[in-house]
Amino acid sequence: MKILYLSLLLTLLCSFTTPDELATLRQWTPAAIVSDQAVHAYSLDSCFQILPISDAIFSRMQGKSYKQNCTVPRTTLRYLRVLHRNIDGKTQLGEIVCNQTIASDLLDIFRQLYQANYKVERITLIDNYDADDERSMTANNTSSFNFRVVSGTTKLSKHAQGLAIDINPLYNPYVHLNNGKVEPANGKPYANNRTANRQIPVPFINTSDLCYRLFIQHGFRWGGAWRTVKDYQHFEK
Repeated sequence: MKILYLSLLLTLLCSFTTPDELATLRQWTPAAIVSDQAVHAYSLDSCFQILPISDAIFSRMQGKSYKQNCTVPRTTLRYLRVLHRNIDGKTQLGEIVCNQTIASDLLDIFRQLYQANYKVERITLIDNYDADDERSMTANNTSSFNFRVVSGTTKLSKHAQGLAIDINPLYNPYVHLNNGKVEPANGKPYANNRTANRQIPVPFINTSDLCYRLFIQHGFRWGGAWRTVKDYQHFEK
């Protein structure tokens, strides 16, 4: 009886799913919006995957996040497929390139965030912004790998190894405490007065936030706890 019920339920879900939505999921079109029925029909497990960096993905990265002087072997990076709830609460397809050592952590974290209806505005490769960190942050884009230095220094960032990720960076900006500079520049209104009752479309990351708790449980460090700068968007291993 239980098997029959599940079969009928799956048939019902598929009846509300368009072929175009299933094609979008199979092809994994980043930033596309799909229905919850389509996700159920396709299966949640299929929407959270860790994959090698394919030639197609690598061609998007070359000369951008994977610069000519990049010293990180392609084989140590992974491409993640994840789902997230956008600012309208709709299901959106996301993609992340990160180091293989944190791939499982990120997959588990983003799956839990999705199931908790936690809002992340967009999750696409920073290569869509020509690997320009300011442009990506201004668009509130969540991203991980980018072979670059720490802002204002010559030291390679944890992002250069794919061992860091920035979440909803517009509303959780990077704040230079010595000169008050905020990155992205349009994130300045969110640099201070970070109270939970402010009307913003995504949650502030703070020590009571689900995103913070999940990353800390997985052994990440939070940039919002640093003393010389406050990088509220940033988690690293």
